[in-house]
Amino acid sequence: MIYKSASRDRNLGVGLVEHRATLISPNFYKLQLKPLDKTPKYKQIVQSVITDIERGLLKNGDQLPSISELSVEYYLARDTVEKAYRELRERGFITSVQGKGYYVQANDNTKLKILLVFNKLSSYKKIIYYAFLEALGEAATVDLQIHHYNVNLFQEIIEKSLGKYNYYVVMPHFTLDTPKATYQNILNTIPSQELVLLDKDIPDLKHDCLRVFQDFDKDIFGALENTADLLEKYSRLVLILPSDANHPEELPWGFRSFCLLHNKTFAVVENAMSEVLQVGTAYVVIRETDLVELVKKMRQTSYLLGREVGIISFNETPLKELLNMTVITTDFEAMGRTAATLLLEKQRVKVKNPFYTVRRGSL
Repeated sequence: MIYKSASRDRNLGVGLVEHRATLISPNFYKLQLKPLDKTPKYKQIVQSVITDIERGLLKNGDQLPSISELSVEYYLARDTVEKAYRELRERGFITSVQGKGYYVQANDNTKLKILLVFNKLSSYKKIIYYAFLEALGEAATVDLQIHHYNVNLFQEIIEKSLGKYNYYVVMPHFTLDTPKATYQNILNTIPSQELVLLDKDIPDLKHDCLRVFQDFDKDIFGALENTADLLEKYSRLVLILPSDANHPEELPWGFRSFCLLHNKTFAVVENAMSEVLQVGTAYVVIRETDLVELVKKMRQTSYLLGREVGIISFNETPLKELLNMTVITTDFEAMGRTAATLLLEKQRVKVKNPFYTVRRGSL
């Protein structure tokens, strides 16, 4: 059923706007009412309608269910619904047409509300965050929360925020001992059209959602392939991968695959502290503290960096450029920018984020 919504009319005192409005059936429109909540029912109705307007579920001009329909559908007193509709009208969220009903009077230019949930807030995550905000411009407001790899905290964040945002942009990195099914079940509670996976893909997720991610094993394998000519002079490769930092488990897979393909002796160690530098060894370093330790050890020897011992560092920084370090890195700015652009275009696609190598003297 199609109705026109109210504006200004000479005969009625309120009139008819030029666009069509959809009649919202009480069978399809679901109020967010919580029986155990001590908040008065009319206040819950008010908040439910406002939230759905902000999320875009209720459009400007949509006709709301009548007072009688909501009363019957939700076993509410007519006075309760009348009081809620009166407050919504006084606050400018709805309007009424005598003999016809109540209509949404939302601003079509209402900003999107986005919840951004990161695993941590490092310098690299900040690059993603600011690129994301810049690409969104004035189209959205963004709240940021951190789950610190803790799946219980993540669940609490999502449960408290469901229904309050247009989009949920999530970095699904958790401790390595967290069962995948646990955080997959939480992600599955988010409607597919509202979920955006950032930085890491979850292939088994039932959602057909927007994903902008790193393909960690293929990325490191491809980056090492891009430096294969420089690595020819090294017979041994060592990946320094801290076990306490919850780095993606796919990283060592790509590293081992490269070493096996190129007949390199290899090792995966937790830190650089106990490492004894050897001629003919190249190190792949994740954490900057281990990079500093390797540089200090190099300066205590007569070895030539980039000739007898090599270093490849993860993630570009000005310091690494100053130290002339070869770097393999994802494009953090591109990740934030791409996610925001595709979100605004309402696309649900899978996009692998660019990953590249910066060749310098340390290899």
